[in-house]
Amino acid sequence: METNMSNEKEETVVTEETAVEAEETEAAETAETAEAETAETAEAESEPQPEPSEAEVLRAEKEALAAEVNRLKNDYARAYADTENMKKRLEKDFEQRSKYRIQDFAREILPVLDNCERALAVKPKDTEDENYRKAFEMVHRQLRAALEKEGVSEIEAEGQPFDPNWHQAMMSEKAEGVEPGMVLQVLQKGYKLKDRLLRAAMVKVSE
Repeated sequence: METNMSNEKEETVVTEETAVEAEETEAAETAETAEAETAETAEAESEPQPEPSEAEVLRAEKEALAAEVNRLKNDYARAYADTENMKKRLEKDFEQRSKYRIQDFAREILPVLDNCERALAVKPKDTEDENYRKAFEMVHRQLRAALEKEGVSEIEAEGQPFDPNWHQAMMSEKAEGVEPGMVLQVLQKGYKLKDRLLRAAMVKVSE
């Protein structure tokens, strides 16, 4: 019996040694395989890559140049549009300034016209007063002609429908046979410079 047990122990030891040897062999083979794969990868990476052909180089250059041309075209189009917009703004500003260049001066002259008309409304008492009246009348006529030449004109008001764009209602009253909202009387004349208001006409309006 002791002999059998001794034989079993020896078989167990042999089996364990064989398993250890197998594991060591497998580990060695795995390491060798890994080294071989690493060497193959390094060799593949170290191999020189094929240079692009002349056609491929020219194609790439053509695509780069086409992209640059498109970018320059877009930049030019934006710059041209900005220039045209600025040109239009400057032209419009110049046109407006030219069209209404005497606006401030005309406003200053309107009281002079008013005073001339007040003087003309006074009836002369003698020949000397009549001579003064004729002088005022001549100055008034020349002044109005000069203003009209520059586009200043009187706003039509009396007998017209009230227009808040051109008329300023100072008072109102009922008038028989007159529709409401009609200008009955002009208290102070109004003037416009071409299509722009210089001074609204002060008026009396029917109720």
